[in-house]
Amino acid sequence: MTSRPAGADRFDPVDPNLDSEVSRAGASRRLLIPAVAAGLILAAAGCSDGGGPRDGVLAARSTANDRDPHGRQGLTSTPLAELQGQNGLVLAIASAQRDPGGYLTVRGALRNDGAERTVVPAELRGDELAVMRTGPSLAGATVVDFARRERYYVLRDTSGHPLTTTGLSTLEAGESVYVFMQFPAPPASTTTVGFQLPLFDTANIKISG
Repeated sequence: MTSRPAGADRFDPVDPNLDSEVSRAGASRRLLIPAVAAGLILAAAGCSDGGGPRDGVLAARSTANDRDPHGRQGLTSTPLAELQGQNGLVLAIASAQRDPGGYLTVRGALRNDGAERTVVPAELRGDELAVMRTGPSLAGATVVDFARRERYYVLRDTSGHPLTTTGLSTLEAGESVYVFMQFPAPPASTTTVGFQLPLFDTANIKISG
């Protein structure tokens, strides 16, 4: 398990259809953003006066028990994608909004379509030691810009907490919880990205804003 900055990685190209087995195995990656630059990104997330970064820092401290009001924003009856996970878990992605401050916020709902209570896997928080110390979350999510061959990770605030829904533990049968994840935004010319979450299928999602 290694630590990496919450920015963009350049990676070797994979199937543009985001084949699940290939994406789960992972591709070799070379960091594009050094630690200093990543620190500047985190500082901006904590200090900017813009709506996007500030919302992200506040939302990072919301939990699944709060039913995450930030995750509800932009939800529609027709999701951009539905990703199948293990033991009946489904992630329905409702929106991927590019914010003026240079942030990409993905919102949706995590639900249990199974017949029994299920545990939200710890793997969803990723394998970074610093993030693992902050408890259960969706910090393992990434978005991929295939045109630029870059992968973006969930941002962190200045305290090292991931800018995503935290406190996920179990879901009863039929229960849903609203979730969000915030990433550095790809360039404006990128309108579609691949979305990946450990143990889930992968999908292409369209960016708005």
